[in-house]
Amino acid sequence: MKAIDQLIPITIGVAQAKIEFPEALTVDPSTTIQGIAIVAHPHPLMGGTMDNKVAVTLSKTLNKLGFITVRFNFRGVGQSTGVHDHGIGETQDLEEIVALVRSSAFWETIPQTQALPWVQEIPRLPYVLAGFSFGTFVSSRLVEKLQEDLPKRLILVGTACGKWDVPNVPANSIIIHGELDETILLSNVFEWARPQELIVQVVPGADHFFHRKLHCIRQAITAAWYGVENGHDHT
Repeated sequence: MKAIDQLIPITIGVAQAKIEFPEALTVDPSTTIQGIAIVAHPHPLMGGTMDNKVAVTLSKTLNKLGFITVRFNFRGVGQSTGVHDHGIGETQDLEEIVALVRSSAFWETIPQTQALPWVQEIPRLPYVLAGFSFGTFVSSRLVEKLQEDLPKRLILVGTACGKWDVPNVPANSIIIHGELDETILLSNVFEWARPQELIVQVVPGADHFFHRKLHCIRQAITAAWYGVENGHDHT
């Protein structure tokens, strides 16, 4: 299936989104999917959009793991309505988007998907939250807010420790950071991760935007997903 550009209705208006599908669905629309993944982009006031190369890499990687992915622009970016709210309003927007894309009713409103067999299974399938930089702050704030029905996995790239007060996250979260990140120092991430006993996957030579290191993000997520790094599955 081809990617779909979609305006998702939320309380403040709409969130501009791009929906992408596992390659297997292109061959066979009845293919079983793993669930839905929602990707949050870097800081809107610093040029961050859903088309950021790290956000796109997260989406493509999760497609390969069998997830339908939803990348979206935070409020005030592109066609998304509203104005930047320092992560507070953005957390509410993300919560609404997660609820919507996990309902069959949402997919039934889209002509390209409304009749497909997996649509009715959506509410029973797991979901994943993935974020880069500012998107890690918003995604982790939502996970902290949720008391139940947590994501199957939280994926944080360039975790924004020190820039914002990033809350504690589930033990099975996938944390990836560049060794040479000049925007969010690796030492700040270690300070945040240490009391939680989280594993931080460090990409040698990578800067904040993972220039020429995007393939390392794909490899790190895939390895962590299947538990290759320690010989057994954490999923």
